[in-house]
Amino acid sequence: MSAFGETGQNGVCKQRPLICSILDPNAWFKPERLHPQVESLIYWRDVKKSGIVFGAGLITLAAISSFSVISVFAYLSLLTLFGTVAFRIYKSVTQAVQKTNEGHPFKDYLELDLTLSHEKVQNIAGVAVAHINGFISELRRLFLVEDIIDSIKFGVILWVFTYVGAWFNGMTLVILAFVSLFTLPKVYENNKQSIDTHLDLVRSKLTEITDKIRVAIPIGNKKPEAAAESEKDK
Repeated sequence: MSAFGETGQNGVCKQRPLICSILDPNAWFKPERLHPQVESLIYWRDVKKSGIVFGAGLITLAAISSFSVISVFAYLSLLTLFGTVAFRIYKSVTQAVQKTNEGHPFKDYLELDLTLSHEKVQNIAGVAVAHINGFISELRRLFLVEDIIDSIKFGVILWVFTYVGAWFNGMTLVILAFVSLFTLPKVYENNKQSIDTHLDLVRSKLTEITDKIRVAIPIGNKKPEAAAESEKDK
């Protein structure tokens, strides 16, 4: 298994790559489906590491919302470069004073292999294509009303998004999603039994409403092929 996860049939990964783990909110609440590094971060297994990533990410996103991406990138890069240069000079002076030969302070990082192999690139591309194809097929199914109930649900979601778009801009939603990534999974883990009980009640109510609508609109249960066969029999 590579760092990008195993790939199953149709390019869908068994243990999800880092990007899959982050972009799929359903996987946030199922640690077994997350990449180990993502699971460790968002569930705060190492409080210090999670705190650093969360703080740095939140500050970066807040800066991007106030300034241009180019400015934020340039200032962060300058800050990082200033830190590494200052640390390099400090270590060189320390080694000269103590007459030690510890070598370059970033030697271990300079020797890291950061190149992407063809296998990793193909794996990432396969996962991306599988998700894009699935997304396009789902949109076609919803817009062309393969199942009228699912299309109605999709319409309700789009209607809710019109209000969300009026209240928040895109960057605010990204910040909220980032904060949710580092808070909701841990809250769910600590209160799993209580939350699951309430979710089951909501699901049962939604299922009950959906069943009533399906009874009122029988065509919602038919596939296009089945509906065509029905018309042919008539």
